[in-house]
Order: sequence, then structure tokens, then C-alpha cells
Amino acid sequence: MIKFLCPVLACSLSFTALAQEGSGGGPDDHGPPRWGLGLAAVVTDSPYAGEGTRVMPIPLVSYHGERFYFEGLGAGWVFLKNDSFELAAVAKGRMDGFDVKDLGRSELARNGVDYRLLDDRDMGLDLGAKVKWSGRGGELEAELLADATDTSGGQEFSLQYGYGFDLGKGRLTPNAGVTWQSKDMANYYYGTLKEEVARGVVDYKPGAVTIPHVGVSYFRPLGENWMLMGFAQYKLLPDKITDSPLIERDTSGSATLFIGLSRGF
Repeated sequence: MIKFLCPVLACSLSFTALAQEGSGGGPDDHGPPRWGLGLAAVVTDSPYAGEGTRVMPIPLVSYHGERFYFEGLGAGWVFLKNDSFELAAVAKGRMDGFDVKDLGRSELARNGVDYRLLDDRDMGLDLGAKVKWSGRGGELEAELLADATDTSGGQEFSLQYGYGFDLGKGRLTPNAGVTWQSKDMANYYYGTLKEEVARGVVDYKPGAVTIPHVGVSYFRPLGENWMLMGFAQYKLLPDKITDSPLIERDTSGSATLFIGLSRGF
């Protein structure tokens, strides 16, 4: 379950940084680097067989300097930034996948899989680039990542558009996007491995997949230094993923809800 929540943590920390900048307290306003510390809770519905819905508290830690930043499981170096454009090199921990002990034995058995024949899907480190355009029409972000640890040996490209507007004393940003994963990455996290097939597990490889998502984020300043934040996201999983014997039966998507409180320094 920890592995499934880690991408949520990375997203929430990015959101923390965005909230700090939006409140007028970022590095560009005051000069020195800025830290963010806080606590959040995540409710997530795992698509993997038997993991179910869990609630988990997580810490929020971020740092933003003039060029370098880190946000939990990710870090970056901003090469170019102005009012409407940003280009950065990024490094991100990839915690997709699962520990076999967290999966449901009976749910896997219904899919024709003996849990004792499965291997964990391990974490990795991705390197790549991120480009962001922003203006009156909203914000468009594109990111290209490649597995630098050869865990899956795959690549991922994501594209997301969001349009924010003021709501009361806070800011609400609906967003929509799509993520493409190469066949190597999707086969590793959603398919069965050749070692597992050799033990008798069904041979399943989804190939390259495209995963659309919709979501909404909200942040509201509380005084000069505190920020209340939250987001909800729903990923619509394609048939090539939901047909996997590793996935819960009758699963069509995966939902995540996050709420947190952070203080800037």
C-alpha cells in the first residue's frame, strides 16, 4: 500500500509548492529560498486485487530556491522561467506497483493467480524534463520521464491542462490530462513477469497504455503563512490494464482524495 500512496505524496507536494506561490509568499516575492512543512491525509482506492480503500496520514515537505527545488519524492532544476513559460530538468522517485503481501489472496485466486508465485513490483527513479505554459487561458504542463534505474526500463509522457479561478477566499482549479506509458513500463507494473510465467502464472502483457484523468484542486490561505489544500482525481483505466490478472475484477478506474495543511517558512 505504501508504494501506491507515494505518487499521491509527490503530487500533493507539487500542489503545496503551487499553493505557496499562489499566496504571494514564494521566492520571487521575498528573495530567499522557501520551505514548506505540513501534514495531510490521503484516501485512495487501489486498482490492484485486494488492496481496497485505505486512509493514510503523510508528511508534506518542500523547498524552493531560485533554481533548485525539491518536493518530497521529486527534485528539479529550472533552466528557464518567465511569466508564461517554465522549462526544468526533473528527477522523481517512481513508487508505482505493489508488495505482494498487500494484495488479496482470494481476489488474486479469482483471477487465476497464486499469490505465492508473484514478485513485488519495485520502486525506481525517473529522469526527464518538464515544460509549463501559463496565461489567461489556464495552464498546460507536459512532462517526459524515463526510468533511470532500469526497474521497468520504460518511459512515460504526461500532458495536463488546468484552469484556475477564485472561489471565496481560495482558488479552485479543475484539470484534465492524459498519461502515456511505454510497453516496458506498463508490462512491468500491470503485466506478469517472465519469471512469474515460468512458475505457472498466466502470461499477460498489456503493451503501451494511455490513461486519461480528471481532477480538481483547491487551496485557501489561512493567515500569512498557513495554507489549506486539497485535491481529488479520478483515473480512467483502459481495458488493457483492467483485463490484467493483477487488477481487481470489475475495476474501471482509480480515485484519490487528498486534504492537507502546510506552513511556509
